Amino acid sequence: MPVNPQLQGRVFPPTTPYLVGREKVREFARAVFATSSLNHDPDAASAAGYRDVVAPPTFAVVVQEATLAQLLAEPDAGIDFSRVVHGEQRFSYSRPIVAGDELTATLSVTSVKTLGVNAMVTAESAITDVDGDHVVTATSVLVVRGEE
Repeated sequence: MPVNPQLQGRVFPPTTPYLVGREKVREFARAVFATSSLNHDPDAASAAGYRDVVAPPTFAVVVQEATLAQLLAEPDAGIDFSRVVHGEQRFSYSRPIVAGDELTATLSVTSVKTLGVNAMVTAESAITDVDGDHVVTATSVLVVRGEE
């Protein structure tokens, strides 16, 4: 089944809030070799004006993952996960993510393009804090390999 072009423009329900934990930030920072003291040391983060440790910029994928799971589980999407290649990732921040943030994400499918037997699906996850203020938009381009 090919990717459903009618996915374009679809907006999914907001995810369950994700509480950003200090240790999760530290673990992620170690995993991506982020060595800034802002990512590990609450005192350094506080001295720099943050209320707790600051997540590396790519940490937003942890929150975005729940929205992509919604897309991949959509019965009429026509997306076979075994044929998906992650083509591109971008982030547009209003402010950094810090430990203690409670974040909710809402996914919008902004583009579905067919390229021969393949498809490219662009999905934007708008991530907001508990007050509804924008924190970051994580944009993923998924390449869905078609069958010849």
